[in-house]
Amino acid sequence: MSLRHALLGLLAQGPASGYDLTRAFDGGIGQYAWQAGHSRIYPELGKMTEAGLVVVDETGPRGRKSYALTDEGRTELRRWMLHWPERTTVRDETVLRMFLVQSLEPDDARLLLEGIAETCAREGEALRALMASEDAQHGTDGPPPFGRLAGEYGVRQYEAVHGWALWSLERMGVTVPG
Repeated sequence: MSLRHALLGLLAQGPASGYDLTRAFDGGIGQYAWQAGHSRIYPELGKMTEAGLVVVDETGPRGRKSYALTDEGRTELRRWMLHWPERTTVRDETVLRMFLVQSLEPDDARLLLEGIAETCAREGEALRALMASEDAQHGTDGPPPFGRLAGEYGVRQYEAVHGWALWSLERMGVTVPG
């Protein structure tokens, strides 16, 4: 994934300034999916403007620019979204730990797995509560609000990893509390 595609996706929701986009990365997108700061966002917006993917929609006070998606930008976003890569480069520290857990002494492996289970249970509950709040605010009829589908994916991912950690503890012969 590239920052360019993340920005195109955000701009597909409507025009936004570089500041607005930076704030989006400070929220859920940055926490759960893709991190980027203003030092990377502003240069990328310039490149995207030169490539015809976005235009400056309006210029406000102190030179604040609002960017809007062009037809070319929407086409590129669609192309990227619908083209699932055959092979991706993965760098996931949690999965790496899962591969290496058996390199630890049994007591340390138990501590790691219990920590993973506890963290996933806690984070999953927090995200589930946030999604319930979103549902209460926006309702569940009609299309979900921006980010709601990703939130559900996150909840299910936490649940899956939590279940894996409990399964791993059982496989190691550790009694797992009920």
